Amino acid sequence: MCRERRAWYLPLRSKWGDRAQSRFFVFFQLQALVDMIFSLPYLVAMTNPTPGLGVWGLAGVLVWVVAVVGEALADRQLAAFRADPANRGRTCRVGLWRASRHPNYFFEWLHWWSYVLLAVGSPWWALTLVGPALMPFFLFKVTGIPATEAQALASRGEDYREYQRTTSAFVPWFPRRQGTGNGGQGTATTT
Repeated sequence: MCRERRAWYLPLRSKWGDRAQSRFFVFFQLQALVDMIFSLPYLVAMTNPTPGLGVWGLAGVLVWVVAVVGEALADRQLAAFRADPANRGRTCRVGLWRASRHPNYFFEWLHWWSYVLLAVGSPWWALTLVGPALMPFFLFKVTGIPATEAQALASRGEDYREYQRTTSAFVPWFPRRQGTGNGGQGTATTT
């Protein structure tokens, strides 16, 4: 199990105590239901009766490529930053991480728009909006950003607070000039 998931489940097991098994059962059944809902955009895009890709389909493929490349680049930049022992205990502010505290989450959200575009022409295309509509809710309120930022604040303190003040939480954007900062150095995030 990856480190992030373990960090998510261990506090739940501790909090739920003797009822952890039954609560995890319900928890995982709810996750399965959410997975079914998130599979709708794929299903609609795959069963689109419109022949060929057309302009909308090509736009969908382009958005998909940008999203996959962006997410892979963000993950690679963070991994390279973390691999350097000199960066231990510092916030990654290189590449896409200079423009967004969670560029990998942004590109994950962007990829859901490709299915909307790929489904244009399908009588059920509106169902594909479930992906880009629900993903921000889960990223901002359920998983992802809240847990990541809480852990980063606990382990990196003021350096991460400065990063929060100067860097967009989600959409890559120009960094704000504010505070004393440390010239783009600091602690690596765990997204």
